[in-house]
Amino acid sequence: MSEPRVRRAEIAIEQSHVDRVYARLAELRTQAEAMRTKGYEIGHGAQREAVFEQASMLFERDMMVYHANQTLQTLDAEYEGLVFGRLDHAGSETVYVGRLGIRDAEFENLVTDWRAPAAAAFYQATAEEPMGVVRRRVIRCSGPTVLDVDDDVLMPDAVPDDMNVVGEGALMAALGRARGHQMRDIVATIQKEQDEVIRAPWRGVTEITGGPGTGKTAVALHRAAYLLYRHRRQLGGAGVLVIGPSGVFTNYISRVLPSMGETNVELRALGEVLDGLAATRHDPAPLAAVKGSLRMRKVLAKALRDTPPDAPHEMRIVYKGEVLKLGVKELERVRRKVHSQGGPPNRSRVRAAETLLEALADKAEQYAQADGRTLDRAELITELGERIDFHRFLVVWWPILYPAQVLRWLGDERRLAKAARNVLSPAEVSMLAASVADRTQDWSVADVALLDELRVLLGPPPKRRRRQRIELDAEQARDSRTTGARNRPEHYDEYSHIVVDESQDLSPMQWRMVGRRGKYASWTVVGDPVQSSWPDPAEAAQARDHAFGASTARRRYTLRTNYRNSAEIFELAARVVAGHAADPGELPNAVRQTDLPPQLRSIEPATAEPAVQSAAKELLGAVDGTVGVICAMDRVPEVERWLAEQADERLKVVGSLDAKGLEYDAVVLLEPTELVTESLTGRRVLYVALTRATQQLIVLASDEDWLD
Repeated sequence: MSEPRVRRAEIAIEQSHVDRVYARLAELRTQAEAMRTKGYEIGHGAQREAVFEQASMLFERDMMVYHANQTLQTLDAEYEGLVFGRLDHAGSETVYVGRLGIRDAEFENLVTDWRAPAAAAFYQATAEEPMGVVRRRVIRCSGPTVLDVDDDVLMPDAVPDDMNVVGEGALMAALGRARGHQMRDIVATIQKEQDEVIRAPWRGVTEITGGPGTGKTAVALHRAAYLLYRHRRQLGGAGVLVIGPSGVFTNYISRVLPSMGETNVELRALGEVLDGLAATRHDPAPLAAVKGSLRMRKVLAKALRDTPPDAPHEMRIVYKGEVLKLGVKELERVRRKVHSQGGPPNRSRVRAAETLLEALADKAEQYAQADGRTLDRAELITELGERIDFHRFLVVWWPILYPAQVLRWLGDERRLAKAARNVLSPAEVSMLAASVADRTQDWSVADVALLDELRVLLGPPPKRRRRQRIELDAEQARDSRTTGARNRPEHYDEYSHIVVDESQDLSPMQWRMVGRRGKYASWTVVGDPVQSSWPDPAEAAQARDHAFGASTARRRYTLRTNYRNSAEIFELAARVVAGHAADPGELPNAVRQTDLPPQLRSIEPATAEPAVQSAAKELLGAVDGTVGVICAMDRVPEVERWLAEQADERLKVVGSLDAKGLEYDAVVLLEPTELVTESLTGRRVLYVALTRATQQLIVLASDEDWLD
């Protein structure tokens, strides 16, 4: 039988099994819908029962509806091929591997969840260690339709006469497929070195390093799904948090976990870690370096102890016909005394009142002694402490403070200089003050960590009134019933597992912010030192270790194979970053040859617009998937205008910092020297940009400085 006929026959065999799986899936969905309907019927019945029976019936209803909705959410997830693998073991046992486990009505296994121990051989078996697997087959589907199969024979001597073998290997076939705007999962093509990381123990810190295209991000996300499957009791309740470098990136990876059946993982960009904020703007590199430094802790701690700008500078209060007065210096002494006793300011108002009353009593005693009178100090403190005019003064003199309010104070250069004395240079003070004072721009990504630091230093404001809280809780409950979202308190810090991607770029202050969310967490940390855009790795490492806290178990894995870039493209990227890696061993090995070297085109600055338009049009015609146009961050709006008339959803313009973690079939890179000069670690940023393309790369440059 010819190879095409054999392939068609094998596809038909797999189609028959996939049809059984989807038929069973439809049955399970019908059962879940029936369960949900019955739950609602129980709820209606509870309204007619006696009050003492309602609680039990409503609890039963809630549990039935919850479990039914969870099942439907899993079954309704968009799967790009529910079944993707098959293992033929010696002894004729066959195991199908897929995105979730499914049994038939007689409890016979139709599909084994890829995270289950029985599926481990799909990723771990090799010709040297076949683990009893004769043939490993990758099944490529589009929805319920089988498109193709690819086989690996691991035990040639054990192949039965009637076993057909087809295909050229699943991984390299997958690498050649066109990219979309969102990351695909890699469950069908996980390699042995990646699988070892995914299944590593969950406790402690698991660090994944490796160069561009080694699959670090995909491995980390698959690890999150695997850990939730294997350790759901320990991890599922408290939750898993995934933190990425940007909103562009988190949107890119947003469908990976749902496609593997996990929908209760929180995904946040660095600018979204603090509840209530979604910052996307990046500061210039020198300013971001100041804001991210641990020195800012001292500046912020000193700033919040300063007298609020609107606080009164004098206190006058009448006691028994005598005016007691505290001037500006006396009030400052009182404030310093309160702060010296420690504790967050928003929890120190009672202490401030007591200290202020003591100062008034001291003043009254001075007056009494000068007049030869005696003073009942306790009576004065009691009486003044009950006076409405005293409390009105206290509220404005020791107000409840909010993080954004205190950070805005530092827009006053004189106030900032006072807080930053012997900590920041005059140039850094001027730069930081100008940034904070600019009310025309939203908070930057670097500002979010400062606001979170202030949140902790200031302490929480007083709780809302009980009625407002009840109303808000009721609204949240309604939202959770409609959306299935999990309610967590504001600034939740009890996640059981935290995944940090592009960790090499986190500033020390950002590590402190992230660390607060993981006080009790285990960690998966993904990064590549060669791609780092943070200028002081030692300071960042100190803050990172502090964030990990008492997590003593630490393991490190290095992925060394670049599956994304062609060898031709990566050769150029490696040339650019040469000398910035600690040694050549830090760079991965690109395994694909395409015979399509990157095109380096010389342009004049005045001709940049038509050059970008022409290159983008050319690449859109050359590849089936996405085309990214990468430029310096401050040029993104301009380049977007240039390409506005090319209405193709496959075309995206992205700034150099937002390009991290993304990939495109083809890339146009504009003015690489601008990427070098806009960052304190410029060649590392350029290295990242050059490694986003999987197939073709065009570089448009008006100089050759970036090649030196």
